[in-house]
Amino acid sequence: MRSIIVILGPTASGKSRLGVQLAKKFHGVVVSADSRQVYRGMDIGTGKITKKEMKGVPHFLLNVASPRSQYSVAQYVREATKIIQKTLPSRPIFLVGGSPFYIDALTIPNAFSPVAPNPVLRRRLEKLTTARLIARLQKIDPERLKTIDHFNRRRIIRAIEIPSVKTTGFLPLLPPMHVLKIGLSVPRPKLFQRIDRQTAQRLRRGMIRETTALHRHGVAWKRIKALGLEYRVLVQHIEGLLSHAEAEAKMKKVTHDFVRRQMTWWKRDQGIYWVTSPTEAKQLVKKFLQA
Repeated sequence: MRSIIVILGPTASGKSRLGVQLAKKFHGVVVSADSRQVYRGMDIGTGKITKKEMKGVPHFLLNVASPRSQYSVAQYVREATKIIQKTLPSRPIFLVGGSPFYIDALTIPNAFSPVAPNPVLRRRLEKLTTARLIARLQKIDPERLKTIDHFNRRRIIRAIEIPSVKTTGFLPLLPPMHVLKIGLSVPRPKLFQRIDRQTAQRLRRGMIRETTALHRHGVAWKRIKALGLEYRVLVQHIEGLLSHAEAEAKMKKVTHDFVRRQMTWWKRDQGIYWVTSPTEAKQLVKKFLQA
């Protein structure tokens, strides 16, 4: 049975750093569980870990997809499963990220079914207002709604589509897994301060240039907006709808809101061990791997 240690937590909580520390100590590898870090060219805006920050630890499922097209959770489960199967049993796998749906799809049996897109249903749903889409998803899957950006129509429609189609069950490729979930707990005021500093730093580092570069390389503005959160706000700035100061303030707000949705999702999972320090996490992992 494979040992999977999940390192989760809200944006800016320090997941990537802790994942590297633990993987180095226990000779493991890191598999990213971030729904936007899979895309190439989205480095600053997603806070993607650098080669230097990896400190020699193998990282997987970063930069594996073009942002021009959607990378689905089904693709993620298939690719992550291949990595788990190929990694030596002696090397623990650290699943690190803040995308609850990716984590649950990979670690909870029957949490996800690989539903093919339904073009007819999508065309009908596209005609509805965002408010009506949200109301519909609230009726059929209120828990999923809590984790979704309410301005992201594409993801809302996909979430409606999944339970609306008869499915055949979970992907059959997943090996038996022994899972430990560790959550990074940071007081909300401190976390929001980190997010605000991080947002300002990313703008200084060139996130606006990164966004325009995506467009120059063939990613439509509409698609960049669909990538959500900060990118949607920056497109509004580039289009002249928001000043730089307004865009920065709005980026901070949408990220705060996203953190609230992340924490709402994880509160329902009683199997998460919440820690406040790397030392606590190391003790949990040591005990887990010795069991």
